Amino acid sequence: MRADSDIERDVKAELKWAPELDETDIAVKVGNGVVALTGYASSAHEKYRAEAAVKRVAGVAAVANDLAVRWPLGGNPTDPEIARDALTALKIELPLAWESIRPVVKQGHVGLEGTVDWHYERERAEGAVRRVRGVLSVRNSISLKPRRPPAEIKRRIEEAFRRNALIDAQKITIDAQGDDITLRGEVRSWAERDEAQQAAWAAPGVAKVHNELTVRV
Repeated sequence: MRADSDIERDVKAELKWAPELDETDIAVKVGNGVVALTGYASSAHEKYRAEAAVKRVAGVAAVANDLAVRWPLGGNPTDPEIARDALTALKIELPLAWESIRPVVKQGHVGLEGTVDWHYERERAEGAVRRVRGVLSVRNSISLKPRRPPAEIKRRIEEAFRRNALIDAQKITIDAQGDDITLRGEVRSWAERDEAQQAAWAAPGVAKVHNELTVRV
């Protein structure tokens, strides 16, 4: 198990290393492998990227991202302006699927609703809207259309795990109930945990992934 002081040092270094981040207003505290981020981010996208950077550090067991989004001086856009820009971003990012997605904005917080065929479309929609000026947070409620029987979904995920050099497939069990997938077992890092989750989401027909993998610390 890594010392908290070593984890804190590496987290600060990783935040400083990431070119898309300004770590000046971010404070880091570590306790028993759990990293707490406090302070400010200049956008919802920067807040998300800060959390992703922390998860890359060895020894991180969990992340509490309490960064507040504070836009630079110049005034925040109104909700109608954010909704318009969010819709434009969706059209650009997903030209074939944007009509199935509806952004709902309230005080800078955006909810995404609708139904799409693939998980990557859900992710790209969220990523596109998160970069829109004035967005404070994004709640992704886009649902997926089921496409495959459970046995085939499970087989596809197992094959993907075996192909992936970053995943120790022997330490992970997969439970498929309909189009819901549950991952259980142990992984070596938070990055491996996320990699396993992404691999599961990539299988056709997956509507939900419950990630119960624990990180060995």
